Amino acid sequence: MSAPPLKIDVHTHILPEGWPSLSERYGYGGFVQLEHHGPGCARMTIDGEFFREVRDNTWSAGRRIEDCDRDRVDVQVLSTVPVMFSYWAKPEHSHDLARLLNDHIASVVEAHPHRFVGLGTLPMQDPDLAIRELERCIVELRMAGVEIGTHVNDWNLDRPELFEVFRRAEELGAAVFVHPWDMMGKEKMPRYWLPWLVGMPAETSLAICSMIFAGVLERLPRLRVLFAHGGGAFPWTVGRIEHGFHVRPDLCAVDNEVNPRAYLGKFWVDSLVHDPRALEFLIELMGDDRVALGSDYPFPLGEPVPGRMIESMDSLTDVTRRRLLEKNALGFLNRPREDFLT
Repeated sequence: MSAPPLKIDVHTHILPEGWPSLSERYGYGGFVQLEHHGPGCARMTIDGEFFREVRDNTWSAGRRIEDCDRDRVDVQVLSTVPVMFSYWAKPEHSHDLARLLNDHIASVVEAHPHRFVGLGTLPMQDPDLAIRELERCIVELRMAGVEIGTHVNDWNLDRPELFEVFRRAEELGAAVFVHPWDMMGKEKMPRYWLPWLVGMPAETSLAICSMIFAGVLERLPRLRVLFAHGGGAFPWTVGRIEHGFHVRPDLCAVDNEVNPRAYLGKFWVDSLVHDPRALEFLIELMGDDRVALGSDYPFPLGEPVPGRMIESMDSLTDVTRRRLLEKNALGFLNRPREDFLT
């Protein structure tokens, strides 16, 4: 009888327990700070304004391991909280902050190599600096890849300047995790948490369409990319996207003449769709080798017990369940199972 699958969570976020005042370090505001106000409690603030309440599972490796042991999660893939991208800042300052965050993630992985895998962050608004930090992440810090946002300020991911970053990622064998941030239309959605409920799925679809229509995935077939939150709105609107490609090629096929549907199964998505029927559809659409467990730990929009929905679905075969819990993550990360066996 084969060993039970490892449970590898490709979508978790981490912060250092603290960092210097960035407004003092760089000479202007807009950056996130962490204000501890009690045992295991802290507030993320921006220029003194409340952004988010967090607990020690956001920064404590020990607490994360306790939670993982409780929920039978074997491995977490660590990436920063997207608000920390800071693409809007001066490039040299985003680079400095990226180095701080990446060094922290690398130190956590080094201390617990069988429990964590690291993804770095990059100053994407300056592709040359981004490539420099990408190389450091992979070669020096021995990370599996990087996390990037769904856009970079006014650039979508089709921007020609960004292509060299993707090309270098492919050359280095770096995994690329794409996560929504700074959601489109947020000014029109001030209530009901709509930027997170409506804006995030749209952001991820924007990123996927941008990379497909620009030919990024066509030109870089070995680039390993995973999109958060089940691919956002893309899987549910791919029929509309394909139809638009056929009826208005003058608008849609200007940079890539390949049908968008042809790219299904050529990138990964995580499993975070919160509905068993939605996950069944996602697996059917993408293929059961392209959906990997992702929980968004430790935040409230995530799955409270990572992998519970996958484990509870009678409609999944044991083969598919193993792929979702373990094998697809290993494929995305390009890591052997043996790396995580103690």
